[in-house]
Parts: sequence; C-alpha cells; structure tokens
Amino acid sequence: MKLVNIHKHKLITLLLAIGLTAAKAQVFTLKQCIDSAQVYNKNLKISRNNIAIGQQKNKEAKANLLPKINANADYKYFTNLPYQLMPLSIFGGPEGKFKEAQFGVPHNINANLTLTMPLYNSQVYGAIQTSKIASELSNLQYWKTEEQLFFDISNLYYNAQILKHQLEFIDGNWVNSNKLLKNIQLLKEQLLAKGTDVNKIKLQLAQLNTQRESIYSKQEQILNALKFAMGIAIEQKIIVENNIIFENNSKENIEITNSNSLDVNISKVQNRIINSELSTIKKTKYIPSINLFGTYGTTGFGYDKQPNEFLKFFPIGFAGIQLNYSLFNGTVTQRKINQKKLELQNSELQINLVSEQNNMQIQNVKVQLLVAIKSVKTSEEQIQLAQLIYDQTLLQNQEGTANITDIILADNSLREAQQTNLNSIIEYMKAYLELKKLTGNLSIKN
Repeated sequence: MKLVNIHKHKLITLLLAIGLTAAKAQVFTLKQCIDSAQVYNKNLKISRNNIAIGQQKNKEAKANLLPKINANADYKYFTNLPYQLMPLSIFGGPEGKFKEAQFGVPHNINANLTLTMPLYNSQVYGAIQTSKIASELSNLQYWKTEEQLFFDISNLYYNAQILKHQLEFIDGNWVNSNKLLKNIQLLKEQLLAKGTDVNKIKLQLAQLNTQRESIYSKQEQILNALKFAMGIAIEQKIIVENNIIFENNSKENIEITNSNSLDVNISKVQNRIINSELSTIKKTKYIPSINLFGTYGTTGFGYDKQPNEFLKFFPIGFAGIQLNYSLFNGTVTQRKINQKKLELQNSELQINLVSEQNNMQIQNVKVQLLVAIKSVKTSEEQIQLAQLIYDQTLLQNQEGTANITDIILADNSLREAQQTNLNSIIEYMKAYLELKKLTGNLSIKN
C-alpha cells in the first residue's frame, strides 16, 4: 500500500483559515462518513422499513392459516310477520287450494360465534411462498441501496479530496508568486527588471485568486452533497482527510473474482416471484379449496301481547366442511395464466439483458483501470521532471539566463503535473470502486 501525500506549500492565509475553522470543523475519514450514513441516511432507513414491511406481509399470509372466529348478533322486530301459503288438503280441504298464514313472533334475537379455518387453500399457500420470496427481494434492494450509498459517498469524498488539494496547490503557488513578485519589484527598483515582468506576476496572482474562488465554491457544493448523503445537518462543518490512500496492487485489483451483481440477483428473485404467482394461479384452477366451519349460538323469540307475553332462547350449533371448486369463471383464470407467462418471458429476457450489460461494463472498467494505472505511473515521472525543470529555471533566473516567463511556465508545468497525478489516482480509485460494484464485491461493511 502506498500512501500518497501530495507535496504542499505552507502559507500564512491557509494557516489562518484552518485556525479559524478548526474548532468548528471536524475531520471525517471515508469510513466515518459511511458509518454516519449507516445511522442517519434516510434512504437506508426507508429500505430497512421496507424489509420490516416484507416480514410483516409474510406473517400476514401465514396468519390466514389460523382459524378465524367472529361474533354476530342481530335483533329484528317484525311489524308484519312473514306469510306462508298452507295447502288446505292437510286440513281436509280440496287439493290445489291454499290459505295464507302468518308464522312466528315479532321479536327475533340471534347471537352466534362463527369459526372458519382453511384445511387447504392453494391461494393462501401460494401467498405465503410469494411473500417469502418478496422478503428476499426487500433484502436485496436494501443491499443495493446500501451499496449505491457506499459508491456515492466514496465518489463524493474523492472529489472533495481533489478539490481540497487543488486549493492547496493554488495557495502554494500564490505564496510562491507573492515571493517572486516582491523579488521582481525589488529588482525593478534597482533597474534590473522590467515593468512587464511585474505585471505578469500580478496577472498570475489575479488568475490564481479567480481559480481559488471557483474551486472553493465547487468544494462547498461537494461537501454539502456529502453531508446530505451522510444524513447529517448541512450546517455542520466537516473537512476531508488530506492523505489519499492508494492501493498499487493493480494486477490483483483487475482480477477480482466475478460474482453476480445485485442487479442480476434482483432480476432473478423477481423471476422467482412471477414463477410463484403463476404456480399459485394454476393450482387455483385445478385444485379445490377446503374449509372447516362451525357456528354456536342462541336464537331468541319474543311475544309482547297479553296474556301470552314471553321471551325464550334456544341454542343453535352446527359444524361442517366446505369445498369450493370453480367449474367455469369466464376464462378469467386462463387469461391470468397467459399474462404471467408473458411476464415470465420478459423477466428471463431482463436477466439476460442485465447480465450482458454487466459483463460489458466490467470489461470497460478494466480498460479504464489499465489506462489509469499507466497514467499514474506517467504522471509520477512528469512530476519529477517538472520539479527538476522548475528548480533549474530558478537557478538560471538567478544567473540571468532565464526570464520571468520561463519561471511562470515551469511553475505551471509543475502544478499541472501534480494535478494530473492526483486526478489519475482518483480516477483509478473510482474505477476500482466501480469494478467491485459490478462484480458484486462492494460492501458498505468493508
């Protein structure tokens, strides 16, 4: 492991800025940012709630196998008792003749306990199986949210580090340019330098100030996005680490073991859900449902006319088994089966599509890694060469063989080489992070 510590210049203004903010700002490592997100990020909280919802749905489906007990009570007062037609033949009258008669009493009271329990119901068992698979899907979606959060926070953190080092490069160059300006002004007073030389240094200082304001604004935006991803208050002051940890074990990184990405696993679980739903529909078409039921209660009859007022209650109870089988429902079930078969075809195509896309992205990222590795090595050599040129140019200026323009060009070349090296390292780390994500090796816990 190589600890890359980009060389920086000490400057008074930066020290003052750090002194003013050190008491308020807190340094966060990448791991601390991720740990904070684990606790405070709202998307993760929503995903955890979705897992709990899936577990409750599975328990709800299983609860349908338990017996259900209902209490029923009703009271009826008949202002007109129901009529029945009585054949006169039972009283010795002619055949085919009837006489209306009212039966019953005006007051009717019923109170019952009813029990129902499925002995076999394919829909219930299918719902249990489907909800169990759906719980697996909720877990995978949580891991995907967690993985994406890790990925986003890492990228934001790397970007914040780049901008922080850019500011330090600018501040270092600003200090050097100020020193150079004072020297050139002194030489001008001694008639050993031109006024244009002084103006060139002033122009460079103005450009550095403009660049610093622009980069500082970008840094604030990146830090605000990082704090949002972490789930902490935007008002909280944070700073990122200076040191960038660079793992230069390139061959091992590129040859990461390829396993299914979360996108592929999610597509496969969705396919299993559709298969479960299709199986349930087919069972409801061919297999009857059987339920146990029973009722126990009382029935009351009352009469409120003298001289025969009364209110009497009589027990009632029965139990039985009910079988339901659909002989014909207008081909609705067959249409549902056809729909699920088409959904299943789409799901299988989606799995193949995601797998092929994932393989293509892995190959592209490996190419990016190789390019980034070469760029890191090349930029390190460029820094050494640019530093050598800068030192030689300063020496030549002291000897009178190099002018201010040469020094400015050499300084800019050194700064560009430093920034190129930093960008190459960050691009490598981002590509490596992307490769781990695509190969299913990215975990927020690592």
